[in-house]
Amino acid sequence: MEKLLEMAKKVCDQAEIYSVDNKSNVVSFENAKLHDIDTKFQSGVSIRIIKDGKLGFAYTRNLINREELLQNALNSLKGGVSADYEFPKTLDLPKLNTYDSSIDNITSNQMVEECSRVCELLKKTNGEISSTAYSYTETIRVMNTKDTDVSNKISQFGIYGSIAYPGSASGIGRVSSAKKFEKMPNELIQETVDTFNVSSKEVTAKGGKMKVMFMPNCMYALNWRINNGTSAKSIYEKISPIADKVGEKIFSDKISIYDDPLDDKYPGARAFDDEGVATSKLHIVENGVLKNFYYDLNYAKKLNAKSTGNGYRSAQWESDRISLKPTPVLANLRYKTGNKSFKEMVKMIDRGIIIEGALGAHSGNIPNGDLSIGANPALYVENGEILGQIKDVMMAANIYELFKNVVEVSNTLYYSYSGLMPAILFDNVSVATKS
Repeated sequence: MEKLLEMAKKVCDQAEIYSVDNKSNVVSFENAKLHDIDTKFQSGVSIRIIKDGKLGFAYTRNLINREELLQNALNSLKGGVSADYEFPKTLDLPKLNTYDSSIDNITSNQMVEECSRVCELLKKTNGEISSTAYSYTETIRVMNTKDTDVSNKISQFGIYGSIAYPGSASGIGRVSSAKKFEKMPNELIQETVDTFNVSSKEVTAKGGKMKVMFMPNCMYALNWRINNGTSAKSIYEKISPIADKVGEKIFSDKISIYDDPLDDKYPGARAFDDEGVATSKLHIVENGVLKNFYYDLNYAKKLNAKSTGNGYRSAQWESDRISLKPTPVLANLRYKTGNKSFKEMVKMIDRGIIIEGALGAHSGNIPNGDLSIGANPALYVENGEILGQIKDVMMAANIYELFKNVVEVSNTLYYSYSGLMPAILFDNVSVATKS
């Protein structure tokens, strides 16, 4: 990489080299039996160059021919993509505890045994049992012509256990995760079993306005819209409905949302983003009040602002990051927890549903905050008790109205598709059923 950077210095105004190496081991059980063991290694290098105010980009998964990679980046300058920003000079960063070397000693047998243990505990039901364990390590390095040379190594081990309703693709699932091998907590497994058992009966109910609890596994449907509304990209493109509302109350005062990449108690902490910019804790919404938008280098320059260290090579759907250019991303989104447990929040529902999974989260006007999803599954609650599951349930809302009607936020963060998320209970939500 050093040689590639030296070569680039000679033919362009600025250059950045980004490299990533990762390894993953995955063990999966289906119907409580071993289904697959898979190990993957991925690596790659990309280069961004700026010359005469234009951006060049190229990548390779195997850095064999530096001359060819650099020439590809030079050729891409013909695309005429403007780049008015400068790569950062990042020299001093906090040291984070992001890697536990014991993860390298985890064996497939250990992972099989843990999946088997989880499945055995989930068998206290009549559902279809699945479990997946994974270990993951990743090293990222960013270098540029401003003398930035930063790197980070992370480790992560996780376990997912789920119970599907008989003859259905939907069910109840939970995840645990750490920087090293840790067994899935028994109380989390028991919560999965208990929630499944009380909801296994199929019931019918009339739709209308009611309370709705979003569980962590489906919070991504809401976060997707929050991310869009507060992104510098949406501000620049004039598609955010809250572009002029910094300092105003947009949500319930029970809602505080922030990005905290420096919190190394959990896997995935980062002292720098994928552009080499130092990261920091960033408050997005505090007690319902909009505090900040988030920026990468490109959109910070366009909006006469400063990068907040949120430039990441990321896409909504899984993709090879080495092939992506940085864009504004809230990579470590968090919610401030509330005061009630999941069980206590259920008791607060006079009539409503609990959404454990969402279908069609990509539909609707996402930048505007519109949401229309199928609840899969939807657990029906009356007088504080889960009576069963309802099929064919739709829920529609706009998040800027939805988040004004927050009843409670759970006192626990759960691992989910979106990262660490709470459960949130909303009131006065439109729900449609077949009944």
